[in-house]
Amino acid sequence: MSDLVWLSRAQISRIELYFPFSHGVPRVDDRRVLSGIIFVIRNGLRWRDAPKEYGPYKMLYKRFIRWSRLVVFDRLFASLSGQAGVPETLMIDTTHLKARRTASSLLKKGMFPAISGAQKGA
Repeated sequence: MSDLVWLSRAQISRIELYFPFSHGVPRVDDRRVLSGIIFVIRNGLRWRDAPKEYGPYKMLYKRFIRWSRLVVFDRLFASLSGQAGVPETLMIDTTHLKARRTASSLLKKGMFPAISGAQKGA
C-alpha cells in the first residue's frame, strides 16, 4: 500500500516526551505503532483491518486503549494545540448523527400518511 501513514523521526522526537516510561520489557517501535493508530483512526477502519505493515492489530488496539486510559493522547493534543497559538478558523464536524429508537416508530403512529397507508395496503 502506498497510502500508508508514517510519522517522521522529527515528529516522533517532538512528541516522545509525552510517552509513558516502559516498565521492564522494551516497547515495540513507537513510530510504527503510532503511525498505525493514526492510519486506523484517520480512515475510520476497524482495528482488525489495519495493514500488516504496522504490526498486529491487537498490539495497535491495546496501545491505544492503554495510552488513552493514561491520558497520554489528551496531554499530547493539548500541548501541540497550545503551541500553535490562537486559530484563525474553528470548524465543527456534524457528520456523526444519532437516530433515536423512536425515529422508526413515526411510520406506525401515522406521522407520514402517504407512506403509512402504502405500507398497510401492501
